[in-house]
Amino acid sequence: MSEPTAARDDDSAVISTRGLTKRYRGGQLAVDALDLTVPRGSVFGFLGPNGSGKTTTIRMLLGLIEPTGGTAHVLGAPMPGSVRQVLPRIGALIEGPALYGFLSGRDNLLRYDAADPTADPGTRGARVGRALERVGLSAAAGRKARTYSLGMKQRLGLAAALLQPRELLVLDEPTNGLDPQGMREIRSLVRELSGDGITVFLSSHLLDEIEQVCTHAAVMHRGRLVTQGTVAELSAGARGRLTVTTPDPGDAARVLKEHGVTDLVTDGEEVTGDPPPGDPAALNAALVRSGVRVRAFGLRRVSLEDAFVSLTGEGFDVAG
Repeated sequence: MSEPTAARDDDSAVISTRGLTKRYRGGQLAVDALDLTVPRGSVFGFLGPNGSGKTTTIRMLLGLIEPTGGTAHVLGAPMPGSVRQVLPRIGALIEGPALYGFLSGRDNLLRYDAADPTADPGTRGARVGRALERVGLSAAAGRKARTYSLGMKQRLGLAAALLQPRELLVLDEPTNGLDPQGMREIRSLVRELSGDGITVFLSSHLLDEIEQVCTHAAVMHRGRLVTQGTVAELSAGARGRLTVTTPDPGDAARVLKEHGVTDLVTDGEEVTGDPPPGDPAALNAALVRSGVRVRAFGLRRVSLEDAFVSLTGEGFDVAG
């Protein structure tokens, strides 16, 4: 398994942890010495299978539970010691929104806003109206929340998180239980929020979701950080799958094996395998020298799924 990229001490980091650890009663180690850096302005994907420590980490970052060891700084302040100063600058949607089903979408937001001691009652209606418009729920604002689809409820939860100006938005599995249309709506909204300058920290076990919307990502596995960096850097950490199309698949497989290609699979005229280090063009030249008729040759683009399997030897949900 590759070593995780070292977290950097960076004044511009929105989230920074050093050795952050959570051990529950009975000895269960949920998060093990986490060093994490979330750059300001990023859409940061916090990636890992269910049970990998993502939600526990988020709860420590928001001051909802105490760490066993290590430190966490959010928006430049230590947590949980600075909860009162930091939380008003953060919007969060953790494990789905808590809504009153018998109230309308607008009335739910009015209740949320009224619970904020810093909110000006005189501008409450305008604030709620802007939040509804931002998440595309203005037309449905008068409907009871119990009639909302899952996607609409998630958007209403996001509206509640955005009633006040936020520097950081923390979303824990925001597309859980959504149909493909609902997932697209949430992804689109996340992109818009990022475009407005909000840093988005998005936890998910869906590789496809992270790859489509995030600029940076970290991979958690069994409570430990495996790696972190830009999405492009993580994908570049795993070599692409070599693919050769030829009417001579048997000869091609033999030549490739002789030159260090492993995990060879032949499917009709297509031969695929994991290439050795070095210039792939040398493999193509070896095929041609051996009389193999090469119709197509190349390395398949590496996805986050490939990178995760390369790092951990395991896979998990790609799209749900």
